[in-house]
Amino acid sequence: MRAAYLGAGSSLLLLILLCLAWETVLAPLRPGGSWLMLKTLPLLVPVFGVLRERLYTFRWTSMLSLAYFTEGVVRAWSDAGLSRALAVTEIVLSVVLFGSCLAYVRLRLRAAA
Repeated sequence: MRAAYLGAGSSLLLLILLCLAWETVLAPLRPGGSWLMLKTLPLLVPVFGVLRERLYTFRWTSMLSLAYFTEGVVRAWSDAGLSRALAVTEIVLSVVLFGSCLAYVRLRLRAAA
């Protein structure tokens, strides 16, 4: 259960950092950054719930990660260069977040039974 918790927490924080860096510095749509950096805001909502190990937060965060997976797939398909590499990284982090959240919920429910 500890590995699932660490996987979810670290992938969530890394996904936040990736999205911010991507849209402000690394490969923004427009020079100087873009409003697309606001896509990071939904990821900030579950941070404290995940850190406090709230089961409900892990459940809905797994569903939230699917939106970032979808965005990563679309941008990996349509973008080129550094933006494509960042999109692939977003895909990997969102899959790790999804799997870690599911594993944490499953293990915690199994331990409670």
